[in-house]
Parts: sequence; structure tokens; C-alpha cells
Amino acid sequence: MRFQKANGEDDKRTIILNNLVKVENIPLQAYEYVINGKSAIEWVMERYSYTIHTESQIPNDPNAWGIEHNQPQYILNLLLQIITVSMRTLHLVAKLPKLDFSTN
Repeated sequence: MRFQKANGEDDKRTIILNNLVKVENIPLQAYEYVINGKSAIEWVMERYSYTIHTESQIPNDPNAWGIEHNQPQYILNLLLQIITVSMRTLHLVAKLPKLDFSTN
């Protein structure tokens, strides 16, 4: 998974899952939903990317789980759900009343 490039820079509005699937029109606001210093979307991209362990050369293919469990679109669906949760959470948080923590 990676961001599409535009003018040599990452365009976070589009995530390319593979050579056949890409998710477009992602609201940039969705990246404001941050957990432990990283947006939830970028966390999923990092954790669910195909990698090869340097020393052992063993591949880590997150798509394998989906295929084994007859859910080949698992990672795509997870990404779409995280985008939705990010946006809904931001909308809910924006509606919360402001708290005053100052002491009198």
C-alpha cells in the first residue's frame, strides 16, 4: 500500500493497494484522527503492507490471511472502515462541548 504521487509528493487523497485497486477521494481531514502520534489510516497502511524479513527472507503477506479465510477483500474493507471511523469520530468530537480546566 502506498500513496499516489502527485508532483513528486505523496497525495494522501489516493491510496494504491495494488496494481488493480486504489482508493480515491479520501478526505484529508480523515488523517487528523491520530492514535499514538500516527493517523489511523497510516497505521493500517504500515501494518498491512507486504514485507520481506531482511535476515530470513520470509515474506509477510497480509493478503494471505484474507485468502485463507475466503475474504480476499479483507484489507480493502478494513481500510475503508478505518477511513469511515476516522471521519465519524472527528465529526463527533467536534460536537462535544468545550471543557474548561482552569481553576478559580
